[in-house]
Amino acid sequence: MLVAAAAGLGPLVAFAAQTQIFDPQTRTWVDYDARKARQYYARNKQVPDAFRRQVVPFRTAEEPGTIIIDGNQHFLYLVQPGGQAIRYGIGVGREGFGWAGIVRVGRTAEWPTWTPPAEMVARDPNAVKWANGMPGGPDNPLGARALYLYEGNNDTIYRIHGTPESWSIGLDVSSGCIRMNNDDIIDLHSRVKIGAKVIVLMQGAALYKGV
Repeated sequence: MLVAAAAGLGPLVAFAAQTQIFDPQTRTWVDYDARKARQYYARNKQVPDAFRRQVVPFRTAEEPGTIIIDGNQHFLYLVQPGGQAIRYGIGVGREGFGWAGIVRVGRTAEWPTWTPPAEMVARDPNAVKWANGMPGGPDNPLGARALYLYEGNNDTIYRIHGTPESWSIGLDVSSGCIRMNNDDIIDLHSRVKIGAKVIVLMQGAALYKGV
């Protein structure tokens, strides 16, 4: 079991396969699953405070412009000068689809085409009709923007991308990729340069490269 709530990083705790959020009314930690996430989003039209974009103190030896992804906490950090980072809430791969490693942003796209990998087509009947690609648009699973993660000159098939399912931020829901709400991925896309270093951390994840 992992409990990780660093000072100054907001009211969130994440277990290995269970997210919790702090309820200020009851002053207790409560489980945050897909059903509760949908209910919260329906009531508030946004995700909980912890998963909203914000600037936070962040100590690291990595250079500004580096992306650091904490899959357990469901946060993505874009390192800024002066010991700070922009923190975004994310959704991550379901248990069994997690990975960790050091890669780079190889290319980016606006309103990208989604082409499911062969493995997804084989296991997911809903992906079959898009085997040759789903055009970009508001219903596309990759959302408004995508950052394609490369190892050297090779596409890893992993992406940081938007989602039409904003309620899902903070959950373990996607098949190995990192999802963000569309406003946040548009903001991140506007700040990130091709070649930017991306460090992915996730307890118990399959090792991809470098960590």
